[in-house]
Amino acid sequence: MTAKEYKETVDAALEQYFHAESFPFAGLAESMRYSLLAGGKRIRPMLVLEFCRISGGDMKAALPVACAVEMLHTYSLIHDDLPCMDNDDLRRGRPTNHKVFGECTATLAGDCLQAEAFGTILSSALPPERKAACAGILAGAAGLDGICGGQYMDMVWEGRALRFEQLNDINNRKTSALLIAACQMGVAAAGGSGEMLDCAARYAAAVGLAFQIRDDMLDVLSTEQELGKPIGSDAQEQKNTFMALYGETKCAEMVRKLTEAAKTALKEGGFDDVSFLCDLADAMAVRRS
Repeated sequence: MTAKEYKETVDAALEQYFHAESFPFAGLAESMRYSLLAGGKRIRPMLVLEFCRISGGDMKAALPVACAVEMLHTYSLIHDDLPCMDNDDLRRGRPTNHKVFGECTATLAGDCLQAEAFGTILSSALPPERKAACAGILAGAAGLDGICGGQYMDMVWEGRALRFEQLNDINNRKTSALLIAACQMGVAAAGGSGEMLDCAARYAAAVGLAFQIRDDMLDVLSTEQELGKPIGSDAQEQKNTFMALYGETKCAEMVRKLTEAAKTALKEGGFDDVSFLCDLADAMAVRRS
């Protein structure tokens, strides 16, 4: 599949979730769907499906797992945007969830999407041991040593001058953890080997760090129209970023080296054709949004 075909497949599958027009909690379902169906590149579900394919699995059977990782990602975005966190007004070119539905409903929408992500995996048609493996991987990425821990570290270290190791520690949890989970869940859904799981994690860790560095660059170099959200907010809020620490030239070189490391990891994993994932890493390294 092409990236466009993957996105269309995932978008069509996500459209089937959380229709609750006739229930008292229809407003909550509407809030969940508002953010879940707001677009985006669908990189994480794409990684699930492609790693499943190159590990010899059935992508159709893994589609609920791909949807689940996007549900959990969407929950994290809704909560990141809340007034008590980043207090953002725009996400993907549209008003953020709490601006449309209110802070309480947005908080509940995020909570519900996280729970439904695990329910979606566990109710899939995958063999029980593969469902359990996928759910365990996702839980690790979401919890104390993943997204939540990373968000806390970002919050409590705000205003302090951080070294590369500390910035990377935050990124490993806030950004890379879910990318690693997506890749490994694809392998797990296919029943892939331990070597495949390890190489998938190496690929995702390199791509994840490159993604965050590029994100920091775009907050300075991009436009609000390209990015779909306000730019310059990192500098205004005196956030610790790779761009602030190293500048554009050094950041660009780091992204290049990490992208090459990601492609090297793929070639050592014993996978089938990895050209799509190599091309994806290259595209993410030069993205403008």
